[in-house]
Amino acid sequence: MCLSIPSKVVKVSEDKTMCTVDTMGVQRDANLMMMEDDDVKVGDYVLLHIGFVMNKIDETEALASIDTYKEILEVMDEEERKRAILEDDECEARGEQYAQEIKT
Repeated sequence: MCLSIPSKVVKVSEDKTMCTVDTMGVQRDANLMMMEDDDVKVGDYVLLHIGFVMNKIDETEALASIDTYKEILEVMDEEERKRAILEDDECEARGEQYAQEIKT
């Protein structure tokens, strides 16, 4: 299962089709093509699905969700945390095509 954790936008590409987001200290690229032009700006919190920004969320809601996720992580042992991270990184919905698209 893919879980969408709120991510903070730290960079938007010049052509505004891609951005870099920070998800609890991990940065990754995300596609902005599902959003309206100029809707996402640095500092906004967003939700991702298979590498695409799907919507913006309120900062208060984002931080509350992150706190809840941290609470979940605290009760997991180290092996469970590693497995959850690996399962997210290997989410089949992303696929090789997506990986190639964000590299170009």
